[in-house]
Amino acid sequence: MASPPSCAVLWTLFLLLIPTGSWLKGAECRFRRQAEKDVDWPPATFFIFGDSYFDAGNNNYINTSTLDQANFLPYGETFFHFPTGRFSDGRLISDFIAEQAGLPLVPPFLQPGAEENCYGNGVNFASAGAGALVETFQGWVISLRRQLSNYRKVERLWRHELGKREAKRAMSRAIYLFSIGTNDYFTLFLTNSTILPSSSHSSYVAMVIANLTTAITEVYGGGGRKFGFLNLGPLGCLPGLRILQPEDNGGCLEEASRLAELHNEALSKMLRRLASHLKGFKYSLYDFNSHARQLMNEPSKYGFKEGRTACCGTGRFRGAYSCGGRRPVKKFELCENPNEYVFWDSFHLTERAYNHMADQMWAGAPPLVKPHNLRHLFRN
Repeated sequence: MASPPSCAVLWTLFLLLIPTGSWLKGAECRFRRQAEKDVDWPPATFFIFGDSYFDAGNNNYINTSTLDQANFLPYGETFFHFPTGRFSDGRLISDFIAEQAGLPLVPPFLQPGAEENCYGNGVNFASAGAGALVETFQGWVISLRRQLSNYRKVERLWRHELGKREAKRAMSRAIYLFSIGTNDYFTLFLTNSTILPSSSHSSYVAMVIANLTTAITEVYGGGGRKFGFLNLGPLGCLPGLRILQPEDNGGCLEEASRLAELHNEALSKMLRRLASHLKGFKYSLYDFNSHARQLMNEPSKYGFKEGRTACCGTGRFRGAYSCGGRRPVKKFELCENPNEYVFWDSFHLTERAYNHMADQMWAGAPPLVKPHNLRHLFRN
């Protein structure tokens, strides 16, 4: 009988079978130079930070629960026809924005092979369940702080490939899109956390905004100048929080919605302050809150049939977070046509709703989008 191979032999075979780009992340990447000398490289690049509204699959690659994953059917059924990790039946707002900007789908940072062209089109750092606070669903998600750490890896790679000066110039042309904060407030209602007394709402919001401010100024310090933001939707009106109300009350959970309003007021004020103090700082702020309310309250005006009940889930408003049957609640129902619904599951929107909102973010005008829309940021 032949003797088993030694550890050294096995290790050598292992190294030969591992693609170099995955083993030494970024070590073999090379920017693809443009043939025309007058074309800048990299082109306008798209960096995406946030939560499940933007997560394109990063949570597929971390040790977490199915509560923070969407890598199973019926997620993805409409456009991709298979689950990608996106929390929708298809594409997300960030996917549509990339398309408007002439970019391919921006890959998740953790997706194998994403670094092959040095992230020349950008990269998506978002993680479902993440918040601005490190403590939000800690240990189950990629926090905003960790997302910034991953961004710094890309920044270092660019400096290595392009040189410090050219890398900073490329960073200044990039667009940085954020959707963050929702989970910092969800955790107060969906876990065993003690609900905040009203007197503490403002101080809690101030903590969330302070962490987001730190992230923005860190990106700015590395060269970032053009930023996009969604404010928070009417949180208490999402199907997953509506069901926390008594059965004879089909209204919104007002305490959650009030926290979102306080957050949005503070976010708007903070961005105006940064724009007045940071040279070259430009931003686009989309009023997700007011437009989501319009879609929920007047769905037919925008071509939808249902604005309050989710397409996928169970119970009242299909608000039980069971879509796909892979979560603690196994039973779920699925609508026939997601295009008729604003909500896909208990907390997330359908591809059609996201497409509609992305159009507004790209080309909209005040008061819905201000002071700039994303088209202006990408093209100027």
